[in-house]
Amino acid sequence: MIAFVLIMILALVPTLFGADSYKIKAIRYATIAQFPVSSLVIGASEDDSLDIAMVVWLVQGHDRNILFDSGYYRKTLSKRFNLTDFIRPDEAVKLAGVAADDITDIIISHAHWDHMGGIDLFPNATVWIQEKEFEYYLGPAWQEGGKHGGIDPQDLLSLVRRNTEGKVRFVDGDDVEIFSGIRAFSGARHTFASQYILVEGEKPVVLASDNCYLYRNLAMHLPVATFSPEDGPANLAALDRMLFLAGAPERVIPGHDPALFSKVAGAGRVVTIR
Repeated sequence: MIAFVLIMILALVPTLFGADSYKIKAIRYATIAQFPVSSLVIGASEDDSLDIAMVVWLVQGHDRNILFDSGYYRKTLSKRFNLTDFIRPDEAVKLAGVAADDITDIIISHAHWDHMGGIDLFPNATVWIQEKEFEYYLGPAWQEGGKHGGIDPQDLLSLVRRNTEGKVRFVDGDDVEIFSGIRAFSGARHTFASQYILVEGEKPVVLASDNCYLYRNLAMHLPVATFSPEDGPANLAALDRMLFLAGAPERVIPGHDPALFSKVAGAGRVVTIR
């Protein structure tokens, strides 16, 4: 009888504590009006534009409140864009029911200003970033021949400061488990070493960030802007892999598509993915 009870408990463990226990929400903290689609979907019409969503992702479970990307609050680079309806990401996350101090971890997809610029707003969070992304943008990116477009030096200083506090963790390469049920994948090359994540479960979800800007990238099989033109095929291969990992196109969540906020249940700035 005792053995039977133990077997039943073990059978319930994946249900009680597995990846499906993660809740996922998309939180829109701003909009860039009339953004050229040709900068998002390589090969799209030069005349096409779209009001794109600026988003962070809240993944909750296993006693953790995890942000995938942190948004931004400095105006250093944002002033180049026609931004509307901005609220600071910490205030936006509060709309999803979580205080900034309660964010335990931030997984950074890549170092661009609108994805890494908000880490200061979540003071207790441990930051997870690809080790090669960290090394490149703190070194070779600023040397002759380096590329640092879209990188705010102030964000890098914040990252270094968080590291000196012992609260940066490096993700080493592809298909790496960060937490039970959450894996990081590289290879999309939106930046030097950008990453996306898979939240596992019966209905797995891929959070692509800028490794897939819009649903159109998937539907038309066209890459996003990549670190170098020769990286386009790597991004296309990553799109195919995202579809495989998620098991259904609707479970690959692009980084900036406003359609997300009408495709899934929710209201206003916060929608529930799972």
